[in-house]
Amino acid sequence: MSIDLDRFDNFKDAQLRLVEVVSPSHIKVTLGVQDKARDFDWISLTLEFTGIVDARLPKENQLEFIDMSDGVSILKDDNKFVFAIGACYNISTIKNSIFYIISTDLKSYESPF
Repeated sequence: MSIDLDRFDNFKDAQLRLVEVVSPSHIKVTLGVQDKARDFDWISLTLEFTGIVDARLPKENQLEFIDMSDGVSILKDDNKFVFAIGACYNISTIKNSIFYIISTDLKSYESPF
């Protein structure tokens, strides 16, 4: 799975809408993002992580206060998908993020804003 971060400008100034813990090994993150492919129109993008290896999640009432000005980082490292808020370049900097998920699988779904 590969998400075109350039298409969504690395999720800079995105809106974190929902973090849903489906189970200890399955987490969904829904964001409102601007899409270059749609003339910068807003869409909803859900990232579905399965096979959770490690995570640091914010409380639901903190989502609106998370600074998204630096966007997110999504890396593939050692057959794991790594997601974190902010500009992170490797797995050690990811763990300094206020919100990160490390999983074995990642899928994404687009829907209207």
